[in-house]
Amino acid sequence: MKRTLLLFPGLYLTCIAAALAQSGPVPVASPASGAPQGQPVSYASVTQLNGLLSQIEATSKNTQDDLGKLRIEKWKASGSDKKQALGTVDSIQRNLQGALPEIITQLRNAPEDLNATFKLYRNLDALYDVLNNVAELAGAFGSKDDLQSVSNDISSFEGSRKQLAERIENLSSSKEQELTQLRTQLKTLQAQVEAAPPKKIVVDDTEPPKKPATKKKAAPKKPADTTKPPAASGTNPPAQQQGQTKPQ
Repeated sequence: MKRTLLLFPGLYLTCIAAALAQSGPVPVASPASGAPQGQPVSYASVTQLNGLLSQIEATSKNTQDDLGKLRIEKWKASGSDKKQALGTVDSIQRNLQGALPEIITQLRNAPEDLNATFKLYRNLDALYDVLNNVAELAGAFGSKDDLQSVSNDISSFEGSRKQLAERIENLSSSKEQELTQLRTQLKTLQAQVEAAPPKKIVVDDTEPPKKPATKKKAAPKKPADTTKPPAASGTNPPAQQQGQTKPQ
């Protein structure tokens, strides 16, 4: 029985799109760190990011030093206010020594990853708010030097946060343009494939008839060879007839 299969172009295109959606982008080397990347990153983008991350790391180091110099125990504040300030400073130090470096490393490995970029932005935003609380307490109960040092750190983080927000906006716009181009290319490809006629594939799965078994003919016997002389027998030739006389 023969079956005809129609290979519709639309179905073929759908299968390709599904495979592309399931498979991730081809990893390429990052110009900054050599780590695998989803898409190639321009040198200008990596340079801009490295400068921003170095600035954040420098601000983090200065902030840790400034927070370590605070003499909260000498502030003219109640015990509860001092306890709150000490807890806030300890929380900031843990973030600067643990969470922030980890996020920075992730972003260096993926310079244009929007998720990692926005994660860093949210962390800087949280640090900015908590440092403001410390600055308020330092202004109310601490020395002018304490207030000045913390205020400088806040200004540095605020500058980095604004630069990071601008980078997120630019990356989002770039990714949106890439997505629009891909959608246009996909529509064009789909229109071209749908315009082509479906291909017919004939599958012959009919089982061929079996041939009847044939008996082998016996080979004819070879006739006896009559040209050969008879085999010599073991008896002597007959004796001369009796009565025959010998010659005189």
